[in-house]
Amino acid sequence: MSSIGTPIDETGLLVREHGAFVLQCDRGGRYVLELPRVPVDHVQKRVRVRGVVCG
Repeated sequence: MSSIGTPIDETGLLVREHGAFVLQCDRGGRYVLELPRVPVDHVQKRVRVRGVVCG
């Protein structure tokens, strides 16, 4: 897992699990996302996520 503050630029499948949004990365691994908006239109689609590790 990456350290807090590490920049992330990943592609993968956006899924909803237990009320949270999770990116299942193309290269393996996964991130639970903290998002400012609810991306309902993008669930179950391949997306690109850019941000920083916060926890």
